[in-house]
Amino acid sequence: MPAKRKTTRLEEDPAAKKQKAADPAAACASAVATPSATSVDDFCLLDHLTDSTWKEWLAPEFGKPYFKEVETFLRQGYSSKQEIFPPQSLIFNALNTTPPDQVKVVLLGQDPYHDNGQAHGLSFSVQRGVAIPPSLRNIYQELSEDIDSFTKPQHGNLQHWAEQGVLLLNATLTVQAHKANSHSKIGWQKFTDAVIKTVNEKAEHSVVFLLWGGFAQKKASLVSARHCVIKTAHPSPLSVTKWRGCRCFSAVNDALSLAGRDPIDWKIPE
Repeated sequence: MPAKRKTTRLEEDPAAKKQKAADPAAACASAVATPSATSVDDFCLLDHLTDSTWKEWLAPEFGKPYFKEVETFLRQGYSSKQEIFPPQSLIFNALNTTPPDQVKVVLLGQDPYHDNGQAHGLSFSVQRGVAIPPSLRNIYQELSEDIDSFTKPQHGNLQHWAEQGVLLLNATLTVQAHKANSHSKIGWQKFTDAVIKTVNEKAEHSVVFLLWGGFAQKKASLVSARHCVIKTAHPSPLSVTKWRGCRCFSAVNDALSLAGRDPIDWKIPE
């Protein structure tokens, strides 16, 4: 058996401590490098936001009190062995998969799926091998009637959309297992509102904001007239009768074409 590595904890330079206090990213890096800390104590949200451009665009948010409160809330949840979805590495999956300079469409969801194995950080999407949720089944039905080339897949993973520039953003990025909306008031919506405002202000091209249902439609106030906003009912079984026939997917592609951008290939590979 190899000998245990001896670790020495050095006294921290006061100037470095002051710099970390002003720079959340530096503080996170320091925590990861400290051998005596546990994995839960090391938890840092910024470790899981890997896209450098999003980090640059959203940098003003990371030092705000609400962001640290979200981080503290999650750290306490992990410390008390709560089951929280999606996995830590996928909390920012929507941002990491769709860099800001590639965003064509923002599709806003409300809350991650809260049953085991479903949520993986993309709104309305579930992992392969997981039963397709009712709302997504209704989405597929509308697609099959709206887009001639669309064939209903046997899974619910929407990664293909995200890789084309569809930002599949939930307004709340985490949830406690089996408790819908359990993290909706911890501060996440301040962060995701900042994401929407940042796209609105910094995107070089016109972006289509696809807003389903009353909750998402309230976010239209964050979007300026240079972008396109498409509002429909939500595909939930509770409002599906109003959702049917909305033809929002072809409307998105029409808006993209009008703005001189390539349309979305809504087909989902098996």
